[in-house]
Amino acid sequence: MNWAELGDTLAAVNASLNATSAIALFVGFVMIRRRALHAHRTAMVTALSASALFLVFYLTRVALTGTHTFAGQGWARTLYLSVLFSHMVLAVFVLPFVLRLVYLVRHRRFHEHARLARLVFPVWAYVSVTGLLVYLLLYQIFGYT
Repeated sequence: MNWAELGDTLAAVNASLNATSAIALFVGFVMIRRRALHAHRTAMVTALSASALFLVFYLTRVALTGTHTFAGQGWARTLYLSVLFSHMVLAVFVLPFVLRLVYLVRHRRFHEHARLARLVFPVWAYVSVTGLLVYLLLYQIFGYT
């Protein structure tokens, strides 16, 4: 396996991690609404773990293969770049807030955690879902050069 093949494999792994994170976030949302606190905690630890692994593998992939140029043109390129830009900005933006949520839970400050989570959840979910969409557009549908 050469570096390009390894990079493509890591990209697929990262897409799976984004999907796992998204599913876990939505399960966690449903579980907290049902007051199933243990199930909520399990789902959120899963989402956090998948997101952390994604970051490690993403940085590894970029170090190995660099970035790619989207091969699509016209409306597809506009769509891809819009999704990619919003994904990247919000991913950087959401990270300290996710860490703050973990801090609040670890210090048993559940009321503050719940208040902040109402704002962070949709952003984190968007980042996870759009991460999968970026992969599909770049690696599966239009390709890269």
